[in-house]
Amino acid sequence: MNFERARFNMVEQQVRPWEVLDTQVLDVLEAVHREDFVPVRYRKLAFADLSIPLPQGQSMMCPKVEGRMLQALGLKEDDTALEVGTGSGFITACLSALARRVVSVEIFEELHLEARNRLQDKHMHNVELFVGDVMSGWQPEQAHDVVVVTGSVPAVPEMFRGWVNPGGRLFVVCGESPAMEARLLTRVGVSDWREESLFETDLARLVNAEHAPGFKF
Repeated sequence: MNFERARFNMVEQQVRPWEVLDTQVLDVLEAVHREDFVPVRYRKLAFADLSIPLPQGQSMMCPKVEGRMLQALGLKEDDTALEVGTGSGFITACLSALARRVVSVEIFEELHLEARNRLQDKHMHNVELFVGDVMSGWQPEQAHDVVVVTGSVPAVPEMFRGWVNPGGRLFVVCGESPAMEARLLTRVGVSDWREESLFETDLARLVNAEHAPGFKF
């Protein structure tokens, strides 16, 4: 399989037509080798327009959703980013290429270890990985400019908002399957937010999100 051609086609035929026009994001999606973050048995599907299964019942977002998410966040090179749900490490790698520093937390140690090995192999040294459950007490040491939640929630937990710096952005998918809403929340003041509906999608639940306290509907 010609991975270079497949990656180019993914960007040009899936991601760009879904209104992802930010050249920096498109360049990152071409530069980060998605096939290296996909389980071996699904490697030939690395660039397909679908969610790819991961261990522990998790999955990777489809490429066009990843592209729209990265574009909406508008990452700058001096930003710090927090990722909730490391998964395969692919989004972590994209964030690493776009931001100054990335903190990522994963509830499953198996996925954490695999992602750590992949990221170390690619010499991505501005990433700090943790194992923990954000719904049961894990918290970052500080707020970040960008917060990315890679699993859906019924509604936005208030604690997620507290992890965003003033002027920062939070990407989260809310609602019930099969019609969920991808949203971008921008913190414009201490308690003031600007909220934008980006697109409809259907994303697997963040582990333990159904029973977490502190949801704000």
